[in-house]
Amino acid sequence: MKNLGPKSWVFPMPVAIIGTYDENKKPNAMNAAWVMISDTHEISISLSNHKTTQNLLKTKAFTVSFATEDTIQACDYVGLVSGNDVLNKFEKAGFTALESEYVQAPIISELKLSLECSVKSYVDEILVGNIVNVSVDESILTNNEIDLSKLKPVIYDLIHHMYLSIGKEIAPAFNIGKQLTSK
Repeated sequence: MKNLGPKSWVFPMPVAIIGTYDENKKPNAMNAAWVMISDTHEISISLSNHKTTQNLLKTKAFTVSFATEDTIQACDYVGLVSGNDVLNKFEKAGFTALESEYVQAPIISELKLSLECSVKSYVDEILVGNIVNVSVDESILTNNEIDLSKLKPVIYDLIHHMYLSIGKEIAPAFNIGKQLTSK
């Protein structure tokens, strides 16, 4: 074994796009990689001070959508520029805002899966949100369930700074290990 020192390497790391409205209901989006589910209906995001942070603290709402193979250029773009500097960042990315029925934050039409969230807390640059609804484009459903082969989400390789597609199925969860229970 070789020691590499402390690293923040956790796999897979989703490429999440955080959507907010400003005080004039102008939509904004940013790319955030440090995202995790922290409870049944709760999401946590390491998020320093950005235009997005300022927006969600005012509106108490945000959406989390996921980059896909066909939207990766736009999703990367919203992580490269600040909404404080590029006033039409959302439009330049080619994004269209849809109204959420549940929170005061935009659903990004081009991103097929969105978690609609209310702000639970923001302390020490950790945003915790309550997931109040999940909206999906019907084109990614099979038998009324999300089909990852249709969604085609991407993950972020933070070692090589590369986006990767999600691979093939290898074994059924909560099943493959049963073979070892009889040993």
